[in-house]
Amino acid sequence: MKLLYATGNPAKVTAMRNRLSTLGIELIGLKDLNLTIPEVIEDGNTPLENASKKALGYYEAFQIPLFSCDSGLYLDGVPQELQPGIHVRTINGKYLTDAEMMDYYSGLAVKYGDLTARYRNAICLILDKKHIYKAMEESMASKPFLITSKPHPRRKEGFPLDSLSIDIRTGKYYYDLEKDELDQVAVEDGFLDFFKKYCTGGDDHVNS
Repeated sequence: MKLLYATGNPAKVTAMRNRLSTLGIELIGLKDLNLTIPEVIEDGNTPLENASKKALGYYEAFQIPLFSCDSGLYLDGVPQELQPGIHVRTINGKYLTDAEMMDYYSGLAVKYGDLTARYRNAICLILDKKHIYKAMEESMASKPFLITSKPHPRRKEGFPLDSLSIDIRTGKYYYDLEKDELDQVAVEDGFLDFFKKYCTGGDDHVNS
């Protein structure tokens, strides 16, 4: 099966491709299409709403099987008004670059101490107009991790917060984890279960 991962972030496409490699799914990203990419407004209130808006918008444009994901970031120990939620990259109305994201979140860690953080993740898969599947399961959420004020020297475009992220279980920066551990951090097991169910196991109902 060939699927479009409706994201313009090559790092996300690579991470997902690595995790889906055992399922016989061929993955491409928006930049592989060599087509004009429409703007899809992400104005939902939850990761699932935004994932659905993106998937439906891109499916309308391209009419090929695809999926979209979205995340919300939640931090312990910071005031409610500073919770990123679905606005991980957009702070005070400004869309941040990778470098600006690192500066902002490392600054929060300086002010409040190392932050216990967690991503809640959602997905919307459209195989055709009659087969649309959505999920925001607990198994898709990240395990709690730390955002620290001192960045790792490694940088990876598209994943700026990984340079600030520390695995709580091992105490290692994400970039010091083994490759298979890092792939699992990037794409949780719940996503594999989702694709096994709807792309390899077969299902004939619309899950809304």
